[in-house]
Amino acid sequence: MHIRLLAIGDRQPAWVDAAFQSYVTRLPREWRFELETIASAKRGKKTSPSRAIDAESRKLLAKLGADEQVVLLDERGRQMTSQALAACLSRWLANGRDLVFVVGGPDGVSEHCRERADVTWSLSELTLSHGLVRVLFAEQIYRAWSLLAGHPYHRE
Repeated sequence: MHIRLLAIGDRQPAWVDAAFQSYVTRLPREWRFELETIASAKRGKKTSPSRAIDAESRKLLAKLGADEQVVLLDERGRQMTSQALAACLSRWLANGRDLVFVVGGPDGVSEHCRERADVTWSLSELTLSHGLVRVLFAEQIYRAWSLLAGHPYHRE
C-alpha cells in the first residue's frame, strides 16, 4: 500500500517541515508514505483566481492514478473526530487501493478535482495556512494509526 499527500505549494518554513517529518517518520513503513508537492500557479493583480485554480487542478488531476482512493482536504468537507478518522482509515486500508490525500492551492480546487475525490475531509472550520494543514494532517494520520494499532499515543 502506498499513501501520499499531494499538495500545492512547495516551499514551507523549516518548522513546518520539521513538525511534518516528526509525525511521518512514525508511520508504518509498509505505507510507503510520501509527500509530493506541486508549485503554486502564479498570481497577480491582472490574473483571476480561477485561472490559478484551473492550472493547479489540472496538475493535481494529472498526478492522480485511476485506481487511487482520493481524499480531498477542503474546508467544505466532512469533519471527523479522531476515532471516526481511524475508522475511515481502517476502511481505506482494507480495500487495498493506494490512498492519496490532496491539498489544493490557496484559492481551492476546480469542480473537476472535487468530483474526482472519493471523500472530502475538513480538518477544521477555521481557515488554516497550508503549512499548518500539513502538520495537522500528519498528526491526525499518526493519531488514527495509533488508535488502530492500540498504541498509547491517543488518550480519551
